[in-house]
Amino acid sequence: MSAEVAPPSRIEATHHESVLVYRSFRYLKLAALTCLLAALAYVIHDPQPMPNGGTWLGYILGTLSLGIILFLAWFGIRKRQYGPSSSRLADWLSAHVYLGLSLIVLATLHTGFQLGWNVHTLAYGLMLLVILSGAFGVYTYIRYPQLMTENRRGMGLLQLMGQIAQLDREMRRLGLPLSEAVNKALLSAANETRIGGNFWQQLRGYDPHCATTRARLLMTHLAEHEAGNSAAMRQLLGLLTRKEALLGRARRDVQLAALLKAWLFVHVPLTFALLAALFAHVFSVFFYW
Repeated sequence: MSAEVAPPSRIEATHHESVLVYRSFRYLKLAALTCLLAALAYVIHDPQPMPNGGTWLGYILGTLSLGIILFLAWFGIRKRQYGPSSSRLADWLSAHVYLGLSLIVLATLHTGFQLGWNVHTLAYGLMLLVILSGAFGVYTYIRYPQLMTENRRGMGLLQLMGQIAQLDREMRRLGLPLSEAVNKALLSAANETRIGGNFWQQLRGYDPHCATTRARLLMTHLAEHEAGNSAAMRQLLGLLTRKEALLGRARRDVQLAALLKAWLFVHVPLTFALLAALFAHVFSVFFYW
């Protein structure tokens, strides 16, 4: 059996369920207070002819939103540096979650609800997409490790693969007295079965051309039509069925690990696109308005 498994992405040491309630919702309270003050200022503020990003409040909210975005982008670099304790990392992550959500309010008030087909609205739209992808990322880091634990049932991926290899050896032993076709199928199931592969194969979570499945189908046919070997065939069929179940769990484990990384392939490029759009937004405001 060949296992082409990419190493799973690093999962931070903290329990991500606790990040949302970290330090008694410290950053949720900070984000909520910031949004409340911004909303009160927006209600009190009475610009003429209408609210927009070019008023004094608009500039304050815009600067605050830009500062938060740069802070959140910095977190993506900071969390990958070696050395920070798990509590410090949880501190940053909790702030990342709640301050990121506060941008929905702060940036919307900054626009004064004046949106159009321009670079300013592009930056606003990209910001919402980044927040949406980030929210999905939080969900994956809360939900998927739990699914991985349930799927493994107390065993790691290496242990699953060890059991699969043991089944392959047992089936090869049982197949020795049987036909060449049986031994060829069992050899193929042992040597050509794949777990993982490239990133898209990992995400798929199954192999439509699995050699083990082909061997099981052959054993099913032989057990039904070759009565002389039916007992041996049924025994091999049971082992192949068990191997398929273990393969399903191993592939599911690899799939979940890949899904933990997959959202970053959307979130990170969107973040860079947002930073570029923000640069264009700020440049156009200060040099063309």
